[in-house]
Amino acid sequence: MDKFQVLISSSPWFILLCLVVGAVYAAALYQKKPLWGQNLNWALAACRFIVVSVLCFLLLSPFVRQVKNSYEKPTIVLAVDNSQSVALTSDSVQLNSLLTKLERMRQEMQEKNVNVDVQLLDESEATTLRSGIFQNTSTNLSQMLNNINSNYQNRNLAGVVLVSDGIYNQGTSPEYQRYNFPIYPVALGDTVAKKDINLKVLHYNKITYLENKFPVVAEIHSTGYSGKLATVLLKQNGKVLEKKSISLKGENTVQEVTFVHEAKNKGMQHYVVEIDMLEGEFTGQNNGRDAYIDIIDGKEKILLLALAPHPDIKAIKSILEKNENYQLDIVVAGNGTPKETKYDLVILHQIPDNYNTGTAVARKYLEGNTPIWYILGNQSNVNQYNSVNNLVKIGTRMGQTDQVTPAFNKNFTIFRFTPEQATLLQKLPPVSVPFGEYKATANTEVILYQKVGALVTNKPLLAVNTDKTKKSAVMAGEGLWEWWLEEYNLTEKHEAVDDLVNKLVQYLSAKEDKRKLRVYPIADEFLATEKVVFEAETYNDIYERIYDIPIRLQITDEANKVNNYSFTNSESNSRFEVSSLSKGIYTYKATAQVQGKSETVTGEFRVKDLQLEALTTTADHNLLRKLAEATNGKFYLPTEVDQLTASLTQNPPPDVIQTSEELLELIHLKWLFFLLLALLTLEWGTRKYQGAY
Repeated sequence: MDKFQVLISSSPWFILLCLVVGAVYAAALYQKKPLWGQNLNWALAACRFIVVSVLCFLLLSPFVRQVKNSYEKPTIVLAVDNSQSVALTSDSVQLNSLLTKLERMRQEMQEKNVNVDVQLLDESEATTLRSGIFQNTSTNLSQMLNNINSNYQNRNLAGVVLVSDGIYNQGTSPEYQRYNFPIYPVALGDTVAKKDINLKVLHYNKITYLENKFPVVAEIHSTGYSGKLATVLLKQNGKVLEKKSISLKGENTVQEVTFVHEAKNKGMQHYVVEIDMLEGEFTGQNNGRDAYIDIIDGKEKILLLALAPHPDIKAIKSILEKNENYQLDIVVAGNGTPKETKYDLVILHQIPDNYNTGTAVARKYLEGNTPIWYILGNQSNVNQYNSVNNLVKIGTRMGQTDQVTPAFNKNFTIFRFTPEQATLLQKLPPVSVPFGEYKATANTEVILYQKVGALVTNKPLLAVNTDKTKKSAVMAGEGLWEWWLEEYNLTEKHEAVDDLVNKLVQYLSAKEDKRKLRVYPIADEFLATEKVVFEAETYNDIYERIYDIPIRLQITDEANKVNNYSFTNSESNSRFEVSSLSKGIYTYKATAQVQGKSETVTGEFRVKDLQLEALTTTADHNLLRKLAEATNGKFYLPTEVDQLTASLTQNPPPDVIQTSEELLELIHLKWLFFLLLALLTLEWGTRKYQGAY
């Protein structure tokens, strides 16, 4: 029941005073003999009395306290695990019978004044329960229950009926979560392990190089086929490349089968590992796996040209050789010549030098557009370095050197380092640098400053130049090897220094993309259940972004089937989405007219089918029992749904009363204003009609 109460902060005696003022005002106005009847005179005096009394009362700043009660019916959430594993492991007739019973329970609960909401794995709500809803390609029970917990917070949630087989393949176990509502599991599926062979995982390198051999390792699990022979195939484009037979072992045993194949064709290659089905096997959906391997023709070629053998060379070699994308050639001046005529990056260690031993070899790289990373040392010729570099000029004093430690530049943004890496870099030992004045050019970004004792100077220790015509970097001192060893001494890892060198090399050796049309997928790999999203960028002659350019996109699958699309990029939306692509490797070609010139972009991507729902086919009823016990619910089998219905309908949860209180100043009530206006209008109109003023 709602309550309405008028309160004032002043003494209640002031209300009597308000009434007196109203009565005196009305009596003074209507005490003379009226031109109309006595009854009408009393009525008009009453109107004036009410208006004046109320206006005086409003001067006391009264307020209204209103208490409202609302009644919320209880809600039961029917949480249905609509994953493919339920349909795969459950008898279709029994499943349809269960859905019919649940639909009947839903109707009976609603007749008992209880709301019933149906919640599916993908957070959608189903209007009817039917067998066709079991299409979800993954199962995340904890996410579904957490969503219910969040969506029904502070609401009259009486319980959750969880219809599931207890199998989950994404997220954490719901057993370790806390829920503030009872869970009534209805357990589906079969807890008896079925005869099955399962290819659970494929291990392979996603990138390899042309004419190299690469391994593909398959992990095989089997149930019920101990001692039987199974045939495992490696296939490409439907052709069997290699075949192996294995003797299956006992339950819960992982067996590995390794194929070693030569990369003969460059580009993205699609391989399939399959196991031939055996007699009586439960399902063949988990007998195959796909491997997508990008076969590259050529690596980034890097030349390390050094004046003399040095520990820095060993450190750089150890760092770069971990990356398969790099081909590192090391040449000591006077003891050999570079193998290649062209390199993507040249690292000059103490070159230009005082003896001109390495300068002659490096001259063609210094005079060309090859990116250069200078590492200065005691034998460097600083004057010659100043004449050829475009990033930091050094004014030396009589060949003097200084011992400095690194100080990280927090404003450096070309590539990123974690706070832990930045802190660690500042703990590294000092290096020897030329002593003098340092002047950076306009396009130079400093990564590390020189720190002398506790003083951080503005002199660059490690810097890069962002000039796109010729990128370069300088390390003003030798001693990188000491940093590498000291990091291992502090952390037993080589992460920070490795990351510093790798990012610097990657930035310097990366080729500039000067195309005016760039269309590319936001990832190299998508799931079959996801949309493939393309990003589109268009530029003018000075490489400013421009928009509203019509773009034609052509996507071709492995069977050479072509699909054509068209879209226009805009400032608010530069992306285009393609859905319903099946697994496989796709190539794409985008074309557009940009400022009167035809531009073309090509590339490729892959779509994978994880088949998560076929990995596990044995129901986990134990998990469902633990959920019921932990939340004060009760475990049910599909044959016991009628008992669940009776339990919920015979003792339906009560409504929850929600009480709200509102305080409002009386003068803010609109209806009071219109009431007073109506009384004054009635009085004034009557007096005018009767011939008074």
